Amino acid sequence: MKVTKLLHTRYRVNDIERTAKFYREILGLEEVRRHKSPRGSELVFLKAPQSAETVEICYFPTSGPVQVQPDLTHLAFAVESLEEFGKHLAAHGLKYSDGPTMKENGGGFAFVDAPEGYEIELIQVAKTPASAGAY
Repeated sequence: MKVTKLLHTRYRVNDIERTAKFYREILGLEEVRRHKSPRGSELVFLKAPQSAETVEICYFPTSGPVQVQPDLTHLAFAVESLEEFGKHLAAHGLKYSDGPTMKENGGGFAFVDAPEGYEIELIQVAKTPASAGAY
């Protein structure tokens, strides 16, 4: 038997409200549900408008503080324009932590740090037909 599809990815955080606000207001994700797990974790599930998978933000203070190591993991999201998203970040007092790095085909990528230090990659998909899906 094999798994059939990815449902969600979990990131444990120190401040669930601050992190959920970042994902909603900066990235534009929709909060789809919130509840407490049987073991006491506070959970917030968010999703991007065109995705079925969710991001699970978890607050579980009894397991100690979260310390994210550099380049440990990241989530990647598609954006229409890295230039426009950079302006959106600036309007919120934020900036890219790396990039943007643009490609000749019109695609590119950049990174911004979420409140806990997890990296978020933003990908501008190339618009040329020969490189559809490439960045």
